[in-house]
Amino acid sequence: MSQSQNSTSRPSIQQRLYPELTCFGCGHANPKGLHLNSYPAADGQVVGQFEPWPEHDNGFGYLNGGIIATVLDCHSGAAVFHRADQRGELRAPGAPLLYVTAGLDVRYLRPCPLGEPLDLRAVIASADEDQMTVEVELFWAAKPRAAAIALWKRWRPR
Repeated sequence: MSQSQNSTSRPSIQQRLYPELTCFGCGHANPKGLHLNSYPAADGQVVGQFEPWPEHDNGFGYLNGGIIATVLDCHSGAAVFHRADQRGELRAPGAPLLYVTAGLDVRYLRPCPLGEPLDLRAVIASADEDQMTVEVELFWAAKPRAAAIALWKRWRPR
């Protein structure tokens, strides 16, 4: 399994809100994807774990930066879609794609090990009708390894 199991048996945000999504990072319908699982926490955060595969090696024995960015992007997306669901937007008529990543400012703070679970934490920093900003972090051994500010904008087909 590509993702460490959350200690709860409840479905993740991804499994509950978009089980047929084929996204490489968070899509459970992608057989070669990462299958991230994110869960709402009591304090308003969204939490999860990710366990890197040996194939995610950056060539020096640590987690590849592109995989880190993908994990942060997709975990922040779970926070956005969870908030959209709480606001009733996912049940509104129209296109199923409500928000898209408009920006991802990643900071690589420390190397991430391979083969060990990494903790994810995301919180919505701001939200209005047109966009949401998410602060998202990746931890190992209780120390931040990477952090990002993710900007998600409302998708308006033209």
